Amino acid sequence: MCGDASKPRAKKSWQARLSAEADPAAAELVASLDVDRALWRYDIAGSIVHAQMLHEQGLLARDEFRTIRDGLREIGADLEAGRLEMPIELEDIHMVIEKALIDRVGAAGAKLHTGRSRNDQVALDLRLWARDAADRLAEGVADLQRAFVALAERQGRVVVPAYTHLQRAQPVLAGHVLLAYVEMLDRDAGRLADARRRINVCPLGCGAVAGTSLPLDRARTAELLGFPRFARNSVDATSDRDFLVELCFCCALLGAHLSRWAEDWIIHASAEFGLVELADAYCTSSSMMPQKKNPDTLELIRGKAATATAQLVGLLTLLKGLPLAYNRDLQDDKRFAFTAVRTAEQALAVAAGVVATARLREDRIAEALAGGYLDATSLTEYLTARGVPFREAHGIVGRLVARAEAAGVPLAELPLETLRQASDAVGDDVYAHLGAENVVKRYASDGAGGGRQLTRQLRFWKRKLDED
Repeated sequence: MCGDASKPRAKKSWQARLSAEADPAAAELVASLDVDRALWRYDIAGSIVHAQMLHEQGLLARDEFRTIRDGLREIGADLEAGRLEMPIELEDIHMVIEKALIDRVGAAGAKLHTGRSRNDQVALDLRLWARDAADRLAEGVADLQRAFVALAERQGRVVVPAYTHLQRAQPVLAGHVLLAYVEMLDRDAGRLADARRRINVCPLGCGAVAGTSLPLDRARTAELLGFPRFARNSVDATSDRDFLVELCFCCALLGAHLSRWAEDWIIHASAEFGLVELADAYCTSSSMMPQKKNPDTLELIRGKAATATAQLVGLLTLLKGLPLAYNRDLQDDKRFAFTAVRTAEQALAVAAGVVATARLREDRIAEALAGGYLDATSLTEYLTARGVPFREAHGIVGRLVARAEAAGVPLAELPLETLRQASDAVGDDVYAHLGAENVVKRYASDGAGGGRQLTRQLRFWKRKLDED
């Protein structure tokens, strides 16, 4: 709980240089407890490890280390239960914990900050948080990928139109379209894994900006906290927030991918398309029109992409003019990063539920499949395989489509005589190349939208997601 303004102000242990209390408005401006309290677990974990390293280096006695460790664990329990007072005058969660520790254990607690600054302390907490955030996001991405793969297994053999320019283009299997989203998400997972490698560097021991004359064992600290290495440069380590920008970028691009999918399904769930049916649990109705079933969750996922992008731009703007090294502007980095990650996690969780409970409307898809001349490209390739130059074949088929459209029939219902009049390369077997289902059966290239390719891709993704 935050402190009551009517109570005596908490004394700051780092304010000896200053002769006056902060102006109340200034105290509110510099406080970040409303946001950084979320870092308390990481702050306590980092402090315990720092104390252990200090003990191992002979800078803390054994009983002092144990007293600090036990005190921090008690504070953690109080924070978990919401029992710890958080006076706003202490500014941030790091000083709240340190003040509580000193109040509880006395002189030993006052030694915890030996060889440490809030600068490297905060940088550590942020990296620990960002490492976990990247892992949680990667898990959310994998869950959504599995939902798409499962739907592709259930209904992936249904022939559907693929679109370009939102116009019907060529027929493919539904599973092929669903796995396109899985491919996008896999690149998101790869970016998160790549970002995590740069996040996973320990800044503790860099002090405020220049390190310390005390004999700290930074390699030991990094080892205890699960970091494979520690930061090489103390100036860079305390002022670097590149890793947060990269994490926010991952969230923004993930949001863009989710928004594309949401837009597709919003359209495909409409009465005009009717290709997909969403579960009621992920829809809402209208306060006025009782017949409505609105895809509100998809619309909100689409909207959340704006939030993620805004946080990325905000963080970049925050950093763009900062001189080396640490500046208090960086206090606001968490407001951008926390929001970006929280929004992405929420969108991923709902998206996985939407996909897991959705159903392709096979009846509506079959009714509409004949429209749009989806087999025109197949007929062009049929002629090309018989020696007609592609551009010539393209023109022949274009004219045939215009003729069929005027007659109100699909290409497969044009008489053989009409097809032969257009090109003497047409043979009796031409009708085996017409019609959406015949087209899909003939896809030969790797990565195409046919059955053999779908079988291989499903096998690949199930194995990969199981391994991950």
